[in-house]
Amino acid sequence: MRGPQSEGFEVAKKSAKKVEVDPITLSVVRGILETTQREMTLSLEKTARSSVFNLAHDYSTALFNATPEMILQGQDIPIHLGSLIPAMKVVAGYFEGDIHEGDLLIHNDPAWGGSHAIDTCFYRPVFWKGKLKYWTVCKGHLTDVGGPVPAGYNPNAKDIFAECLRIPPVKVWDRGQPRKDVLNFILTNMRARRDQEGDFNALIGACQVGERALIAMLEKYGEETVDACIDTLLNMAERQMRTLISEVPDGTYEGSAILEDAGHGFGDFEIKAKVTITGDNCHIEISSPPQIPYFINSYEGNSYSGVYLGLMMFAQLPPPYNEGLYRCVSVNMGPKGTICNAAEPAPHMNCTTTPMETLTDAVRLAFEKAVPSKVSASWGHANGLNIAGWDKRHDEEYVTMVLATIISGAGATPSQDGWHACGPECCFGALTSGDVELLEYSYPIIIHRYSLMTDSGGAGKFRGGSGTAWEVEPLNDDMTFITFGEGRRIPAVGAAGAASTMIDTKVGRLELVEGDHSETIRENVIKVIKPGDRITNMNPGGGGYGNPMERPVEKVVWDVKNGLVSLDGAREDYGVIITDPVSLDVDITATRALRAKRAVAAK
Repeated sequence: MRGPQSEGFEVAKKSAKKVEVDPITLSVVRGILETTQREMTLSLEKTARSSVFNLAHDYSTALFNATPEMILQGQDIPIHLGSLIPAMKVVAGYFEGDIHEGDLLIHNDPAWGGSHAIDTCFYRPVFWKGKLKYWTVCKGHLTDVGGPVPAGYNPNAKDIFAECLRIPPVKVWDRGQPRKDVLNFILTNMRARRDQEGDFNALIGACQVGERALIAMLEKYGEETVDACIDTLLNMAERQMRTLISEVPDGTYEGSAILEDAGHGFGDFEIKAKVTITGDNCHIEISSPPQIPYFINSYEGNSYSGVYLGLMMFAQLPPPYNEGLYRCVSVNMGPKGTICNAAEPAPHMNCTTTPMETLTDAVRLAFEKAVPSKVSASWGHANGLNIAGWDKRHDEEYVTMVLATIISGAGATPSQDGWHACGPECCFGALTSGDVELLEYSYPIIIHRYSLMTDSGGAGKFRGGSGTAWEVEPLNDDMTFITFGEGRRIPAVGAAGAASTMIDTKVGRLELVEGDHSETIRENVIKVIKPGDRITNMNPGGGGYGNPMERPVEKVVWDVKNGLVSLDGAREDYGVIITDPVSLDVDITATRALRAKRAVAAK
């Protein structure tokens, strides 16, 4: 049995079973597995209560075999999926010998392999003819999980006990019977219970949808055929990763990224990744500073998500996506008690964005030193906002994480500009912001602005994607807001010589307007505003790729025309001098001279 503070999580070893299956049957079984996962995801979207689920899609689903080994990684939220691998092993290990048909387990504790406690996970064992065959797993970001601060993010927490209700592996259904006492205990400790209970039911239902589909697959194709197909898919993913790793020159490559001070006086931190390639095997070693009494520590399970995302950003492999990908990858998170391998009772709630995105950058940069041709720029880091208050329309409390406030820009690549409003890096395009009207319907707020931000994308031959601005006002009562994240001083990392002159427009910040007073907030804070006050959360853009002086002039003019770059940005970031703000005429002679001058200065 594994307990808290595990000394490491091993990826399941390759199965010794070798059964050949024909390609058509393999394709069909693979399609059933992928469809099962997709049905689970759609079930969550259509039945969940909170906007975090039904609008933003901050949840993930996965399928495991009885080993347990992840046999299908949903194309959902990277911050969830990497940590599900160690979490599933911890949960199954804890209940080993006491797992029965009809059971349902719940878990959120980072010290037991979880990500952060607000991400609560349900595990459903799937039996076939009395034998444990699979697990269906659903994880979702609840809008509240107890603790002193609404929505869970407490920048003032000095330990984990000041953050949340911790749930180690617990049975909430026992042999098909709901444990109403346990469920009631958990929900009673959460704000906005109606939302949490609705999302619980959605997660439970999605697990059951997956169970039904997997049993139908076994009934149609038989246990031996399905097992052979799953083994083949695991081996296929392993083979693809090994082939990629074998093409990387043997050696040791190092990358590092800076985790900036969020204004609480701890200073900047450097996170390092050392990647060692030996044949078709890869070892990743993480080095991070000692943990601190602040909510950016990451427990080991969560840090796997950051490492695997950095690896997959480099690898860019096609499906299947399963645990076979990581059989040739070993990871050392460094000693316990560090920021990327925290020990109890370290506070942690911000860890899925900070430091995970910095950890991801460090790993990705190490791989890119090994193969520079695969280099791409960093995405914008999360800089978000939670809100809470009393909804007089329904005479009940409301609390939510506004996922629209962390939608940042994607990084540019060697062949194209970064996508707008696609980040942050930790979610890698899987989050959606939802309709403004539905958010206003769900909560007593009015959203005055949701737009792309001028000059937010990192400068480069290929420009980084633009970040977003989200402006809100409470309607009928005071509203508490809590900020979290970073990326408010250091912009997204560019690549291949990309560099921005205008920095302040490319980082996150929050603008607060109270009456005649306005201020810019770059720290993680808890504040209360009244109707008539406004806050605007501004997110960073993605990094650029290549020398910005090489961006074609006509593309810079197009960016200015479409509000992505200002006239000042055209001059400062790209060396393009536009003489008329209406016609957007360019002084070609002056532009060439300025670009030539900067090229000399850069040498």
